[in-house]
Amino acid sequence: MSLTRWFDDFRSLQRPEHKAAWTIAIAADALQMVLFPLFAEGGVSPADTALDVVVALLLTKLLGWHWAFLPSFATKLVPGIDLFPTWTAAVFFVTRGEEKEQNGEPEILPPGPTPTPHA
Repeated sequence: MSLTRWFDDFRSLQRPEHKAAWTIAIAADALQMVLFPLFAEGGVSPADTALDVVVALLLTKLLGWHWAFLPSFATKLVPGIDLFPTWTAAVFFVTRGEEKEQNGEPEILPPGPTPTPHA
């Protein structure tokens, strides 16, 4: 995905909570990747742990509790996995369907019996 397309996608987010969550997740992952030597100790690093706790609390406050945040928090305990943007991936997972629903796009269902309508 090109950087221009990414910025267009970011601008298309309609809810301010989603924009804030994306910004926090990207900033946290970038901080952990750029300052990797400082956070290299994994679960033992107090700075890394503090950053992850703050990010988890902020994202939960903005988006509500979602199970996708738990693996993101747990993988930070393994040294070296901070090179993968787990917070950004979790926010993508949590927010990916909500924007489509708000834009009026239909939900595509697999073949089978008719499901009960969403409330």
